[in-house]
Amino acid sequence: MADRPNFVGRMWYDTVFWSSFTFFTFGFSIRRSGWKNMPLRGPVLVLANHQSMFDPVMVGLSSRRYLSYLARKNLFEQRGLAPIIRSLNAIPIDRSMGKDGIQAVLDALGQGQAVLVFPEGERTQDGSVEPLKAGVSLLIKRVNCPIVPVGIAGAFAAWSRHMKVPKLSPLMLPPEASTIAISVGEPIDPARYQNMKRDAMLDDLHRALVAQHADAERLRRK
Repeated sequence: MADRPNFVGRMWYDTVFWSSFTFFTFGFSIRRSGWKNMPLRGPVLVLANHQSMFDPVMVGLSSRRYLSYLARKNLFEQRGLAPIIRSLNAIPIDRSMGKDGIQAVLDALGQGQAVLVFPEGERTQDGSVEPLKAGVSLLIKRVNCPIVPVGIAGAFAAWSRHMKVPKLSPLMLPPEASTIAISVGEPIDPARYQNMKRDAMLDDLHRALVAQHADAERLRRK
């Protein structure tokens, strides 16, 4: 892996970025803040709350660099999809991100990539930021790069796990529940967590995500 996708991956990523930007701008009135908080170079662990299937794209649209995403191992076995996700430096993991998944993330960070992880482990049931999975602490204890918290708001109302089809919030109309906003927080120094117990670490990271989610909520209501 490299710190950015190969040529084919960059072309594909850029195509998806701009087509998604157009779609979400006009369809969901997407709003973003904190763009400059994402480091331009070097490894970065990006943590975001998880509201919707839209979330990986939302975080990608709020980042000024290429992101690497986690993908279930079985997706790499699909003939049509495997070449595409490989070209984007996708990282294969088990559904629960066990020891092998953690090592894969660390390897990607070691090569200078910005890796997106959803520490809640699954999409929220009610739109709130749910408690973080305990296994995330094993990853945090081993990273030595900036940790960037990202808050997503509105995506739950736009397309939650309980909905079959998305609900639009068209541009130029007043903000609705399905208007989407993303807030990128300031990087956290991982040294903060080196001597912190697991529960305290998870609580601190949870508060950071809750704070960014609150910022995104305020932004999308403007």
